Amino acid sequence: MIWMVKLLHLTTVSIWAGGLVALPFLLLQRRRLTGEPLHRLHRMARMVYVSILSPAAFLAIGSGTALVFLRDTFVEWFSVKLVIVGVLTALHVRAGLLILKVFDADASFSRGGATTLTVATLLSVTGVLLVVLWKPSFDAAVLNPDLFRPGGLSEALAPAIVWATP
Repeated sequence: MIWMVKLLHLTTVSIWAGGLVALPFLLLQRRRLTGEPLHRLHRMARMVYVSILSPAAFLAIGSGTALVFLRDTFVEWFSVKLVIVGVLTALHVRAGLLILKVFDADASFSRGGATTLTVATLLSVTGVLLVVLWKPSFDAAVLNPDLFRPGGLSEALAPAIVWATP
């Protein structure tokens, strides 16, 4: 059963990552279009995002979560991977917001924006691959010795919580 969940995870991560890399290039096409071709591109971009990328992301994260419990992956390198996946998720949300913004009446999408989004996505995907394949061994207690003491996390986050409280 683990191999089936792992296959689902790898397949959906590949679709999600590939789609996020390709989406900025799709949005760049908006610069030259008006009228019906523009509306067709908008429909296609939304369809790719809603019907392909978002379900792939959902299944990738869901199957990855299932693998955590099936494989007992409770090690430090996995926490690093989750942080990078969080960045990838934020890029996914940013891409969805760009689809809404880019197709406004007087909006455009620059090559710089497309390049930035693509490079950030590629760096995130590469980071996940490196961490998963390398599985670096390090001791999280070295970073913060009190972190794993009961109440240590809330004490470490107290300054941030006070700062964020209105």
